Amino acid sequence: MSEEEKKIKEMEELGIRLIDSPSETVAKASPTKLKLQALTFMVIGKIERYFLNNMLKQAKEARKKIGDIHFDAVYASPLQRAIQTASIIGNVDQKDVKIDSRIIEVDFGDYELRNYFKLGLKMTSYWAFPELLPNPKSVESVKSMVKRSQSFLKELEKKNYENVLIVCHGGIIRSLCGYLEDRKNGIKWRPKPNNCEIRVYESNHGKHTFIETYK
Repeated sequence: MSEEEKKIKEMEELGIRLIDSPSETVAKASPTKLKLQALTFMVIGKIERYFLNNMLKQAKEARKKIGDIHFDAVYASPLQRAIQTASIIGNVDQKDVKIDSRIIEVDFGDYELRNYFKLGLKMTSYWAFPELLPNPKSVESVKSMVKRSQSFLKELEKKNYENVLIVCHGGIIRSLCGYLEDRKNGIKWRPKPNNCEIRVYESNHGKHTFIETYK
């Protein structure tokens, strides 16, 4: 079995069906162009997914937006999609990206790879209003998200860096931003972050300031 065939099998075992498509967002397998059906509408947390062409394009565009800035350190979640993105936006080799499990995506438990619009009332309501509603049994709590985000950032603030890039995910970024905006509940849940959106903050002796956003 070839490496490409192994990848297809792995994806199918995760419940992701591959279909023929002329789309620019493709994963090459055999001689056929393939895409992940409805990937945009699936809950993807700690499970790996392949780095597709549109993600590569978004990362390159994000790098152009921030110009020639040099980062003293580039951090990423352990998930490969975050490491690849960090390498591109941070303009460093993947081996130089610092990996930290505290900024990995939220654990969605039983809801991983479920259709976003078919999660059921309990999960849909929790993700819409986590300030008010409890997390479903298998899903990571806001308390857990806040705890690991604050642990990571407080440790980072002790280091002698001027510019740092942190590449994470659409769920956990809400508690990272919550800390950097000094939110009482520890989260900035809205607005929903875009893919490869860059939010710039300044941390000066424990005082945090939001600077700007690159979308």
